[in-house]
Amino acid sequence: MKTFAELDLIEPLRRSLAELNYEIPTPIQAQTIPEALDGRDILGCAQTGTGKTAAFALPILDYIAKEEIHARRNSPVALVLAPTRELAIQIGESFDNYGRYLKLRTVLVYGGVGQGNQVREMSRGPHILVATPGRLLDLMDQGFVHLKDRQSLFFSATMPPNIVELSERLLYDPVRVNVTPKSSSVKSIEQQLMWVEKGGKQPLLHEILSNPEVARAIVFTRTKRGANLVSEKLQKKGITSAAIHGNKSQGARQRALDAFKSNEIRVLVATDLAARGIDVDGVSHVINFDIPNEPESYVHRIGRTGRAGATGMAISFCSSAERSELRAIEDLIGKSIPLAPNQPEVSFEEPTQAKRPNFGGSDRSKSGSRRPRRAPQSKKPQATSRSTSAANTGATAVAKPKTRTASAQNASNNQKPRRPMNSKPGWGGERSGGERSGNRPARP
Repeated sequence: MKTFAELDLIEPLRRSLAELNYEIPTPIQAQTIPEALDGRDILGCAQTGTGKTAAFALPILDYIAKEEIHARRNSPVALVLAPTRELAIQIGESFDNYGRYLKLRTVLVYGGVGQGNQVREMSRGPHILVATPGRLLDLMDQGFVHLKDRQSLFFSATMPPNIVELSERLLYDPVRVNVTPKSSSVKSIEQQLMWVEKGGKQPLLHEILSNPEVARAIVFTRTKRGANLVSEKLQKKGITSAAIHGNKSQGARQRALDAFKSNEIRVLVATDLAARGIDVDGVSHVINFDIPNEPESYVHRIGRTGRAGATGMAISFCSSAERSELRAIEDLIGKSIPLAPNQPEVSFEEPTQAKRPNFGGSDRSKSGSRRPRRAPQSKKPQATSRSTSAANTGATAVAKPKTRTASAQNASNNQKPRRPMNSKPGWGGERSGGERSGNRPARP
């Protein structure tokens, strides 16, 4: 596998990567960066914590700097879409780190704050715009953001069918890179399941968090109110925590996240808001206080631990009312979640109080056999909905301008479309390479 120094990146990017101790590209980076540099659309699926941000950020920075594209008022050269404000901020920081030796401007646009400063930043001419969908659409409707032709890079940790369908409408002859099974959970994360009814979840959570091996934990709840209640009860027990969800102001959310990153608090209680790409070092445990409604969310949730080659543990509390959601998750990841040690083998016919897990063990039971499947029910449980939008999948859709010259014949012969060497396109600007050529159908 090539090192970053051997990739066809400009010298300022290689220098910044060396300072950040980036040496060997991850598989998703090694397989997508060269193709993106060559002008191809990308559809990439890789586990959480595998460096997908660098996989799209580096080609974007390389392209803009190499082509010497000048920023224009309200017309970004590249657009990065992120599902949450926190992820948008994190991506912006990555662009600043990678592009520290490039004179490029990155602007962040997201909701929850006034748009005045964002509008002023757009008027100064951004090279790169990192945005959440809602605020982006608001500014476009008001005429503060102008977008045109694009090269698209689409990355996610999961790729459910409706997102694949969306990508087929957005991408042109993409390079498809799947370095993991379609909906896998990270192998470096030990997963455990605990049977516990709703009333026993909070005491069990207190007991688990009392273990000194739980250095830093994210607890996921299904509702915003639930996150607040869990955090308040932890505080009363002397466990430092904060809640983060969509009803919190952007300032409150950022303060909670910063306190968690700096170890001022030990536990972050969150809704699925924090499950989409938030990267915090040293998260030892993820605890699913509630089983998620959407099975794909399970993969994103547990991916907050075991990142960048580290190990981690994910513990899921499951009540009898959540058995259909659990079954959907196990169908998605292709295996049963192992029972925590000392857990009784139950079929949910009778509510069972969970016992404290053995943090050093991973056996399903004393016999090592699979836990029994739940007893058949007289009424088939309702199937859980997996309907999601592009914004809430954790997929980061990245676009930058380019002129396409590939014809339908070239595509059928599997020849890579190439960007003309004399082309310096810009959204809303003139093209030195002339108008769109070739037989590629116009994008909607």
